[in-house]
Amino acid sequence: MIDVRSDTVTRPTAAMRDAIVRAEVGDDVFGEDPTVRALESEAARIVGKEAALFVTSGTMSNQLAIALHTRPGDEVIVSEGAHVVFYESGAGAALSGVQFAIAGSGGLFDADAMEERIHPRAHWSPKTSLVCIENTHNRAGGRVFPQRDIVEISRRARTHGLGVHLDGARIWNASVRTGLEVAELAAPFDTVSVCFSKGLGAPVGSALCASAEWIERARTLRKRWGGGMRQSGILAAAALFALEHHRGRLGEDHDKARRFAERVATIPRATVDLAKVETNIVNIDLDAPLTGERVAAAARRLGLAINASGPRRLRAVMHLDVASRDVERAANLLGEAIAGSDVTT
Repeated sequence: MIDVRSDTVTRPTAAMRDAIVRAEVGDDVFGEDPTVRALESEAARIVGKEAALFVTSGTMSNQLAIALHTRPGDEVIVSEGAHVVFYESGAGAALSGVQFAIAGSGGLFDADAMEERIHPRAHWSPKTSLVCIENTHNRAGGRVFPQRDIVEISRRARTHGLGVHLDGARIWNASVRTGLEVAELAAPFDTVSVCFSKGLGAPVGSALCASAEWIERARTLRKRWGGGMRQSGILAAAALFALEHHRGRLGEDHDKARRFAERVATIPRATVDLAKVETNIVNIDLDAPLTGERVAAAARRLGLAINASGPRRLRAVMHLDVASRDVERAANLLGEAIAGSDVTT
């Protein structure tokens, strides 16, 4: 089975497993796990922030940031298809009591579009308190948010008294694509979420990066939400290994995504916007009456695991467990699945 459902499906390499076994551990709730402390220090250094907090998931990291920036009843400006809205089980509303306003389209927006969504200061309007940017943008197909727009959005947001948060789950991919250091990409933001299990191949974990004061507040919230872990150095060791050994190879995933996209673009009844294939994610749109669910089911029977991400859309994600030699085979299997689904539609 070739699995391109997500870059979260990777298995730890033998070397990563060895790092896990050798990890020095302690009780992290007491602040005594040296491997967790080392990971947090390294994550903060790479992102260019004062401190970091190791958490179980990107969802927890994003939601901690939202809780820090807002109060119940506030509104958060996000992009179309934002992860914090689409993939986090309504946590913004359930945990922080916030609502969301969509700016722009296709996962990107500029400073003008952001300002259009800011409510006036009036007792009958919700208070706009936070702008959330996702880079790279998952549902947009791994697109990189232009840094010039980020800088201007951040500047104007602060003139309105708004916080600025980066959902940087795949910021590593954005860094490789643009050639900019992660710290430069993250500099305009108050809080930054980064993920170790997407792209980098660690089995679990994310980090929230911010000022030391904000991270201490987040630590209390993490405990309140049940996210305090004990000997979590065995997980942090995998993330540390991933940061050191797997960031440099992300360009290979981008190359695989480009090759896959170019092959799929030749398949009848499938459309790929090659101009939007920037990193490791490929969106494939299907002609009616084909459906994403039907084609995904047909592909699995043939040996390709791929997810439907919309009624007529599939999403393929390249990662370290997809061998280079399997890229063309994956595209061919998808072609067979489309052809077979077309016959039975």
